[in-house]
Amino acid sequence: MFEPGDLSPNTRSSPTMAKFDLTCRIGQYLDRHLVLPHLEFLSARGIFDENELLQAKLDTLSKTNMIDYLIDVKQQLHPDINVPEEMKDRRQEVMNELSRLQENAKIILELINNDAVMKKMESMRDSKALIKFLAEESDFRIEMMDDIVKLAKYRYECGNYQVSSSYLYFYMLVMPPTDRNYLNAFWGKLASEILTQEWDTALEDINKMREYIDSNVTLGNSLQVLQQRTWLIHWSLFVFFNHIKGRDMIIDMFLYRPHYLNAIQTMCPHVLRYLAAAVIVNRSRRSALKDLVKVIQQESYTYRDPITEFVEHLYVNFDFDGARQKLQECQTVLCNDFFLIALLNEFVENARLMIFETFCRIHQCISIQMLAEKLNMEVDVAECWIVNLIRNARLPAKIDSKLGHVVMGGQPASPYQQLVEKIETLSVRSEALENVIERKVKARNQDSINNMWN
Repeated sequence: MFEPGDLSPNTRSSPTMAKFDLTCRIGQYLDRHLVLPHLEFLSARGIFDENELLQAKLDTLSKTNMIDYLIDVKQQLHPDINVPEEMKDRRQEVMNELSRLQENAKIILELINNDAVMKKMESMRDSKALIKFLAEESDFRIEMMDDIVKLAKYRYECGNYQVSSSYLYFYMLVMPPTDRNYLNAFWGKLASEILTQEWDTALEDINKMREYIDSNVTLGNSLQVLQQRTWLIHWSLFVFFNHIKGRDMIIDMFLYRPHYLNAIQTMCPHVLRYLAAAVIVNRSRRSALKDLVKVIQQESYTYRDPITEFVEHLYVNFDFDGARQKLQECQTVLCNDFFLIALLNEFVENARLMIFETFCRIHQCISIQMLAEKLNMEVDVAECWIVNLIRNARLPAKIDSKLGHVVMGGQPASPYQQLVEKIETLSVRSEALENVIERKVKARNQDSINNMWN
């Protein structure tokens, strides 16, 4: 791990690139193995001094059992120095310890490798019955579960994430959630799934982990619960930006679950960057913009970056020139953000559309040249872009080619019409609520009558 301020910007890179990098902030809430992909990414982007990045990798790897990786990084950092004998000795020590732990967990490893046993275990729900079944199948004793946890942890530190995940899966099938090792095993399994890019399983475990933390089964005081939620917020970023359902789930979890929104505002307001980016690229969740803007305004004194400022300029200040300038900075930020780099083109396209839609709500007749300036586009390109919007039925407008204007079609609804629509919606919802209450009252009365006759 490394703390903020440990890395110096590369003199060849833009100051903005280093200024808005969040690796140091995020790294505080990640396991060291999850930090390593971030360091590799930074090395490829050339944002920070390469030697300092290598030293950060070396410091991180020195606390793991990935000796070959450690030697490789050390040789990159000090190419003139031969591999120390102590590292070769340490590699042998790791192999010996691994053999010892495997011998201790021999009985459980045989069960894990038995497909018929694993299939039977997956169909059983009762922990006591499952333990009894294992005892009948082999010389299994419940005390052996500590051995498989130790072996899984050691395998994980060696970088054998797939194997570690399978061991922890066995452990979580057998042991109840109240076991003292359960939470640590759960985190280890989630980290292994992230590092092996098993996104479907990881997404399931994100939801299970959230339920486990919220139920507060074995956690202590509220501060520990807050800490666990903060870790989950950061770990879930790996999943949300790699899973097809992630863009919806990040909005639901970060914006509409009060406990997690509170954790973001209290512990890690920098996560608002990722929430804002998810809302911007998700056209089906435009309704979340209003709530997002409110949160960004509340936290603007603790955290700001080009992405949050873009939203603020556009939807609070209606400063289109400021939004255009921030959009340029956003592109630099996205290009150098581990989680957001894959969204670059989609983000720019949607951000331009948001500028255009907001501008069109205010003006009835708009110069294409002015729009091109607002959108950082050439006039011809901007005209083609608007034509495509009209053609795809996403924009009620027409183009006057002679005057070079876009003429908006529909008029916005009057305040009176908006009020009528809201009243109609409330009427429908009230009627539905009334029907639900009536059904519950009838069911309750029926139960009372049955009890009397019985």
